[in-house]
Amino acid sequence: MKAFLLAAGHGTRLRPLTDRLPKCLLPIQGMPMLEIWLEQCALLGIDEVLINIHSHANLVREFVAGHRGTTRVHVVEEKNLLGSAGTLRANADWVSREPYFWIFYGDVLTNADLSQMLDTHLVKAQAATLGLYQVLDPKRCGVVTLDENDIVTQFVEKPTRPASDLAFAGLMVATPELLGAIPPRDPCDIGFDLLPRLSGRMAGYRISEYLIDIGTPNNYTHAQQTWPGLHRMRRDHEACYEQR
Repeated sequence: MKAFLLAAGHGTRLRPLTDRLPKCLLPIQGMPMLEIWLEQCALLGIDEVLINIHSHANLVREFVAGHRGTTRVHVVEEKNLLGSAGTLRANADWVSREPYFWIFYGDVLTNADLSQMLDTHLVKAQAATLGLYQVLDPKRCGVVTLDENDIVTQFVEKPTRPASDLAFAGLMVATPELLGAIPPRDPCDIGFDLLPRLSGRMAGYRISEYLIDIGTPNNYTHAQQTWPGLHRMRRDHEACYEQR
């Protein structure tokens, strides 16, 4: 199983922290975000991760070179930013033989048991399954409306009049059908340019566990104080394995 980990943003809202470090290497309670994500990928049984980089690319390469986990990491440097959807299109061949694959936003911090989200995707059999969570200010997010079967009927990025408080969490199970819907332009964004085109062909999965976007100073500080770690997630996986 493969996953894209999107991490090429400048992290401008987190300056001065990102003046010397890329956002994906900022520590949460002493552990770099990228290390947390790679540990979570290993727990999910993900064999390979493709991470796109731009800012402080040399530091990310050094970190990956010293990584000793079970998940193999491919680093793709973007000299010119392609946008989140542009990255998927540029590396579509990497997942061309995969029936499904993960897409993660590298600045999202969560300990959700995403294996249940994958199970939902396999049952719903849509072009993609979006992780969703409730937010207080949906005007700042990609907002989703669902039908009675949890199929996405509308996706609007940063709506002026949100139709719901369910927002895209930056976690997705996708298929080659999603790749075929990416517009042929760069930069190209998942929220603005891709997901609205797939309304009616995506399922939603509600996440109730810990989840926060660390892209702002307030959220980053809050994560330092509240992050419970992946320990509970690890225990859940071990218990599932013992039952089998």
